[in-house]
Amino acid sequence: MDASALPMPSGTFTIGKTFNFEAGHRLPGLPPEHKCSRQHGHSYEVEVILTAPELEEPGFVTDFGALAPFKMYLDTELDHHNLHEVLPFEPTSERLARFLATWFIHNVQPTISGRLVAVRVRETARSWARFDVKAQ
Repeated sequence: MDASALPMPSGTFTIGKTFNFEAGHRLPGLPPEHKCSRQHGHSYEVEVILTAPELEEPGFVTDFGALAPFKMYLDTELDHHNLHEVLPFEPTSERLARFLATWFIHNVQPTISGRLVAVRVRETARSWARFDVKAQ
């Protein structure tokens, strides 16, 4: 069968890129007996998910290399920091996901062809939070 003769379905393209950083935090809003109220750390994994209705040449939603400013931000501002000392909120994974989505939308999205769909923050292999960006 000649694949070039097949009709292409309509839809959108989606990609994801994962970044890592190490950081400590505590959640002082929790009762003192809660383990997360004490200082502890995580090997955070942050995934950005992007979409586009059409591909940019040579066939990308966004060139993964164009996401380097996000990696640089994570490395310089969050990696090996105490998050409760550098962020303006109690650093739960949910709030961190929304904060990173906001930073991405203002600092990276204007320079790329894809649109941010979501940011997922993973604290451990079994726990994560995701912030989904409303389409505008």
